[in-house]
Amino acid sequence: MGLVLFPGDHNIDSPDISWSYTGFGMFRKWLAQIEGFTLAEMRGFGGERPWSEVSTPLTPLLDHPDDDGHLTPAHCAAILPRLSEIAGQLQDDRLDPVWQRRIQDVRQLVVVLQFCVARDVDLLFG
Repeated sequence: MGLVLFPGDHNIDSPDISWSYTGFGMFRKWLAQIEGFTLAEMRGFGGERPWSEVSTPLTPLLDHPDDDGHLTPAHCAAILPRLSEIAGQLQDDRLDPVWQRRIQDVRQLVVVLQFCVARDVDLLFG
């Protein structure tokens, strides 16, 4: 069983992205590391650090239940610039398969978020 992030436009041809729950957890952990903090320290992830102490436009994505809910088009628009920046980052060891997979995931998520913003629909977690 896994998780799919998809536009709430009721169209099965719309772009989406999917992970296993473990894979999505690893993806969010990686994003948090890029943003300069450890996800496990945060409330909701086993830690006590409040999200108000973290300054990143990715907070709506990172501090979100992974099995239900949605992000609004405004949230999607706020997240997009930072994810696009991350998607364009290069790493010295471009052959690292984990890095390549994460960048592919970011790029696919950017496509889905752009679609949600353009169509003014929520991003659904399901």
